[in-house]
Amino acid sequence: MKSAKNGSKKKKVIFFSILGVLILLVVVIIATKSGGEKVIKVKTEKVTRRDITQTVSATGSINPINSVVITPEVTGEIVELPVQEGDKVKKGDLLIRIKPDIYIAQRNRARASLEAARANLAISKAKLEQVKAEYERVKKLYEKNLASKQELEIAKANYLSSEGQYKAKISAVKQAEESLAEKEEDLAKTAIYSPLTGTVSKLNVELGERVLGSGFTQGTNLMTVSNLKDMEALVEVDENDVVLVSEGDTAKINIDAFGDEEFYGIVYQIGNSAKQTGVGTQDQVVNFEIKIKLLGKNKKIKPGMSCDAEIRTETHNNVLAIPIQALTARIPKKDNKKFKDKKGGRRPNMKKPKDFKKKKPREVVFLYDNGTAKMQFVKTGISDDDYIEITEGLNEGDEIISGPYKAVSRELEDGSKVIKENKDKSDTEEK
Repeated sequence: MKSAKNGSKKKKVIFFSILGVLILLVVVIIATKSGGEKVIKVKTEKVTRRDITQTVSATGSINPINSVVITPEVTGEIVELPVQEGDKVKKGDLLIRIKPDIYIAQRNRARASLEAARANLAISKAKLEQVKAEYERVKKLYEKNLASKQELEIAKANYLSSEGQYKAKISAVKQAEESLAEKEEDLAKTAIYSPLTGTVSKLNVELGERVLGSGFTQGTNLMTVSNLKDMEALVEVDENDVVLVSEGDTAKINIDAFGDEEFYGIVYQIGNSAKQTGVGTQDQVVNFEIKIKLLGKNKKIKPGMSCDAEIRTETHNNVLAIPIQALTARIPKKDNKKFKDKKGGRRPNMKKPKDFKKKKPREVVFLYDNGTAKMQFVKTGISDDDYIEITEGLNEGDEIISGPYKAVSRELEDGSKVIKENKDKSDTEEK
């Protein structure tokens, strides 16, 4: 009985010993694997040819190309307002009339002053002719020794004085004529006519309201007359993107009020002056205004509507292209064995090579090569929202690693071990 118990106990010891050895082996295997080279899961894609259109995005508002803000040049009360907001008007139609009474009175006073100046001129002219005749008579008598030199000088002085007064009266008449013309012009300005054929897009005043002229101030903004047949998108573009835009570029425009409906236009003016906000702060922004003429009939569009524009600056057809997320940057590694000793440190009394400089990051992609990532330097061209043109470094059909972003941007290096997540899909595509 006792020997049976001892045998059972020995079996348990052997069993647990074997179990412990197995657990130890598993731990060793896991530790060995964890110390091995890391395998990165990736997604791949083939290099293909496609059309790429480079675009610049901008936001702004819709405005008429031809629009005139009407302000009065004279001050007074509005006594006639034959138009309302939204009315269509023709060039020369009466838009507004300001009470003209005071300007009529000023015109009449100027006219009376002119008549008085002309009368004074006539009197001065008659006096001049009389004095001139007297001077000529005394001059002849002096030549015959029948008048003294003093009498001649007095006659001459009277003649010259009368001549000067006559010239002054001529100037007074001219001044009165100009004053009358000015008052007539002021009177004419009490009636304001449309400078173009269009629509009263905005009306800011009412009948009976008193308005200020623009003689010394900006003047009251009465109304805006616009030609709504020709509309433009006035957008702002960042200083880094404006250099890509040229006059004649086409644009796709989305107006918020019309949802997904698309409008099209052509860039016809690029601003030369920058519009800056937040100057001197970290939030400083420098933008440039760009005007895009809308094409087609735009009867539904109203001034002031907000919009987004996608300006197509350049298109390259049938070029090699890869997904943008497949492109990253790496610093080229330098072979500096001659510069280092066996332990990896710098050799004493050795100068740095001329080309031993801190390298700038260069654009690279990673090729998929039988489970290995192979780093390839590339040169790029234009890009759209999803793809970027490759001008040098890749061939059509090359299989590149396109994701995930973390692997491409940080983890992958030349020679990294990788495994495709889209293996089945790739194999199906190859077949």
